[in-house]
Amino acid sequence: MSTQTVAAPLWLRGLDSRERTADRRLFVFPHAGAGASAYQLADHFPDRVEVCSVQLPGRENRFAEPCLSSVDAVVDELAPLIAGRSELPFAFFGHSMGALLAFAVAHRLRETGARLPARLFLSAMRAPHVPDRDELHALPDADLLARLGRAELAGLDPELQELLLPMVRADLTVCETYEPSYEVPLPCPFTVLGGSEDETVRAAELAAWREHTTGGFELRMFPGDHLYVRGAQQRLAESIAHTAPAWS
Repeated sequence: MSTQTVAAPLWLRGLDSRERTADRRLFVFPHAGAGASAYQLADHFPDRVEVCSVQLPGRENRFAEPCLSSVDAVVDELAPLIAGRSELPFAFFGHSMGALLAFAVAHRLRETGARLPARLFLSAMRAPHVPDRDELHALPDADLLARLGRAELAGLDPELQELLLPMVRADLTVCETYEPSYEVPLPCPFTVLGGSEDETVRAAELAAWREHTTGGFELRMFPGDHLYVRGAQQRLAESIAHTAPAWS
């Protein structure tokens, strides 16, 4: 049994969950601090679409593993696994940090001559060439906890917040230190998504993704803030599934 065969189910939750019915596959890249179970999108897709959620080290069933703290470190591990399971037409959905990872994996697939995603759904993240307006990863623990306690870690017990802090800091480092050097835009069409009340990502920063594709581009807004996905999973899944027939 190859190393990739062993690693793929660990990194890609839901892989082969619909092997008898699926003729399309959606790879889901969650936001900073989240694991593969953050969204329940699979519940809202037809059986023909298999949803595989990325499980990064340092969370959920991989909590004991050290977190990765750069885009390249994640892509080095993840891109070959996705390339090895590209037998079905597929697309990427990435939310916040996940959008950057999806974008970077797509570029790595092109660099290695692997099959590309039919479409990228990039959510709640500024385009990678747009400077970050509010870097957090280098803040002292107390300041970072205060900031995250109003958003990503809101509602959690203080002890649990402290336990999760190193993972979230690593994820923020992934986002805030990423410096893409790609000169050629991707040929994949982009659908860029955002929350209409998201104060962390402006509409112009979402629209700037247009520079990174030579395929089609559309911008869709959903009601809600930065984590609008939590309350819009059915609508989001329907919107993505509507494009699935063109994933060929």
